[in-house]
Amino acid sequence: MVTDLLKGIAAFITAAISSLGYFGVFLMMAIESAAIPLPSEIIMPFSGYLAYRGDFTLHGAAFWGAAGCVLGSWAAYAAAAWGGRPFVERYGRYVLVSRRDLDLAERLFQRYGSPIIFFSRLLPVVRTFISLPAGLARMPLGRFSVYTFLGSYPFCYALAYLGYTLGEHWHTLESSFRKFDLLIGALLAGAAVWWIRRHLTSGGPSPGEAC
Repeated sequence: MVTDLLKGIAAFITAAISSLGYFGVFLMMAIESAAIPLPSEIIMPFSGYLAYRGDFTLHGAAFWGAAGCVLGSWAAYAAAAWGGRPFVERYGRYVLVSRRDLDLAERLFQRYGSPIIFFSRLLPVVRTFISLPAGLARMPLGRFSVYTFLGSYPFCYALAYLGYTLGEHWHTLESSFRKFDLLIGALLAGAAVWWIRRHLTSGGPSPGEAC
């Protein structure tokens, strides 16, 4: 059943992109970045395959993929900014965002907002829900959009390039990436917790400085 579902999703994505061209890439990546589970591991490699065939260019596919990421991220950002923390706590579990994640993320955005948006967009798993804590922190929308695009473009380009390189065998990438998503997510979460705690605890006065 799971295999049939994945095949159906892949067929939907490839049909949409084949029919709509670059707008299909834009639309599919917008949906993915709104925390709706459409795999970028299918969207962008298939776009790269179309570049291999001469229907797209790699830069065109990456540009429209990154633009779609911005649009989808606006939707997630707005849901968090307007719905507030109760909304994200209620529905965040569906995209693997826990209450503890939100606590850490809000502190992170208060001090290191912009770079986190950029670097998170380069990574699988986290990139799909990073807009939620950004919305809760009410990061300036213009800055959020710029960093989202700048981080999403190389991610989209890399996946498209892999699809371009593999040509007719582009579809083998999706299953390969999925094997590593959970591992990457776990390692990333552990590194983030360590990094945030290290910076937050080092930010206070030392015992010798207190008076």
